[in-house]
Amino acid sequence: MSWGTELWDQFDNLEKHTQWGIDILEKYIKFVKERTDIELSYAKQLRNLSKKYQPKKNSKEEEEYKYTACKAFLSTLNEMNDYAGQHEVISENMTSQITVDLMRYVQELKQERKSNFHDGRKAQQHIETCWKQLESSKRRFERDCKEADRAQQYFEKMDADINVTKADVEKARQQAQLRHQMAEDSKADYSSILQRFNQEQWEYYHTHIPNIFQKIQEMEERRIMRIGESMKTYAEVDRQVIPIIGKCLDGIVKAAESIDQKNDSQLVVEAYKSGFEPPGDIEFEDYTQPMKRTVSENSLSSSKEGKPELKFGGKSRGKLWPFIKKNKLVSLLTSPHQPPPPPPASASPSAVPNGPQSPKQQKEPLSHRFNEFMTSKPKIHCFRSLKRGLSLKLGATPEDFSNLPPEQRRKKLQQKVDDLNKEIQKETDQRDAITKMKDVYLKNPQMGDPASLDHKLAEVTQNIERLRLETQKFEAWLAEVEGRLPARSEQARRQSGMYDGQTQQTVTNCAQDRESSPDGSYTEEQSQESELKVLTTDFDDEFDDEEPLPAIGTCKALYTFEGQNEGTISVVEGELLSVIEEDKGDGWTRIRRSEDEEGYVPTSYVEVYLDKNAKGAKTYI
Repeated sequence: MSWGTELWDQFDNLEKHTQWGIDILEKYIKFVKERTDIELSYAKQLRNLSKKYQPKKNSKEEEEYKYTACKAFLSTLNEMNDYAGQHEVISENMTSQITVDLMRYVQELKQERKSNFHDGRKAQQHIETCWKQLESSKRRFERDCKEADRAQQYFEKMDADINVTKADVEKARQQAQLRHQMAEDSKADYSSILQRFNQEQWEYYHTHIPNIFQKIQEMEERRIMRIGESMKTYAEVDRQVIPIIGKCLDGIVKAAESIDQKNDSQLVVEAYKSGFEPPGDIEFEDYTQPMKRTVSENSLSSSKEGKPELKFGGKSRGKLWPFIKKNKLVSLLTSPHQPPPPPPASASPSAVPNGPQSPKQQKEPLSHRFNEFMTSKPKIHCFRSLKRGLSLKLGATPEDFSNLPPEQRRKKLQQKVDDLNKEIQKETDQRDAITKMKDVYLKNPQMGDPASLDHKLAEVTQNIERLRLETQKFEAWLAEVEGRLPARSEQARRQSGMYDGQTQQTVTNCAQDRESSPDGSYTEEQSQESELKVLTTDFDDEFDDEEPLPAIGTCKALYTFEGQNEGTISVVEGELLSVIEEDKGDGWTRIRRSEDEEGYVPTSYVEVYLDKNAKGAKTYI
């Protein structure tokens, strides 16, 4: 099958067909180009999407990505970023391997087509010229034949006419012969041109046109084959990135499989655990019986024997109990959690002559106790406690993170120390660089003035010294917090209801500081800001520096008391001590022997002499 033999007379149609083939190729190029634009746009949108949901640096979102589910989501975002990169690769490969190559080929194809059809038109014009020459010689031969025939007839007519002279007859004969000769010459010329035309026509239809059409056919077949190869390349470009895209998808699946719900649950516990124990059962209060305790004190008295006691960390500012003031609650919790022992049978406090009894032994009306509790206000022992209370009210965070539980405070302080060490290292590197530059200037004065670096060097040195002082300050706070954190065995012992002397003193100091809060109650706002993580019974270092409770009177031990329980103190009969907290109705009085030794003794074991002018003393009628 050859276009030269089969389509020898379809020159114009072949010209239209080949132009259509080039249009199809250009349409395919346009299709691939639009596909590459789509791939680029899709990759850009995927990257923007991944970037949009990436956690912002130095923000709270970054802390949320400690959970395995969030880590898996972050891995998914990273994989989607790589996924977008593969679509960019598709676009680049299609552009370089298909679009650019085909556009260059189209230009070559147009040039080749133009050359082939130019040769075809040239051959066509040549055969048309030969045909015109043939037609011209044919018409001339025909005309000469007719002229010769007319000349012959004229000669015969003149020869037959007797009136015509011989000279006229001879002239007519010569004219007839001339015309016959011209006709013969035209015949010979026509015959020659006809033969040449036939030869040219045969070569045109059997040689020139087949060759030209064969070239056009080969050109068209190459175009068809090229577009097929481009389609294969189009598929291969996609196929080449499938393994990498598969790895991206496998990475997403692996990230999803790495999600550990138990670990996330544990992280939630560490992030939000308050460290407090739930309150114990509330004892039944029989108002039909005479009472020594006020309504508010009995409403949150010690838990039943054998149950864990309520402990609370020094950094929490959340509400612990909605119906009781802090100072009352802390006093209740720091007093011994058991009724006082009865006095020895040999004597009683009332048997002492002229000895005033403790005012708490008098039974007051319930309404008086209740009114007293409702009108009582928290005490402010020092300006620093007031300042801290106001700061917490205003939402400010203390520099030493004292508003946080000990474990969380330790983490914050450790993080602060690490940040300061990084800044110190940065400033140190800068100082070393300036020092080296100064040495270079000293060795090569033409490079710069060494004195110009003194100001910068002094500034960097000052920054280093300032950062070191800051680091030492935070390290001191960190060391104190780490020293105050209880061990596990100690926690277990305290959970069983046992408090050591340090815990007793710490909780007492906490109670004093809590009393210095301006509103006298815990608030929800600070608890929302702080993250309670670890159970603790220690408080921050600010409480240790506050003033001890002032003495409100003196007392004399009537009996010897062995303080074996936590929070109690041993006394010897006849010993004189200072009273720092009178009986609250639970049968215990808080006394002090020295600045560092204080505790509770049964009220019935001592004779109390209250100073009426002392702060906090009450007058009983």
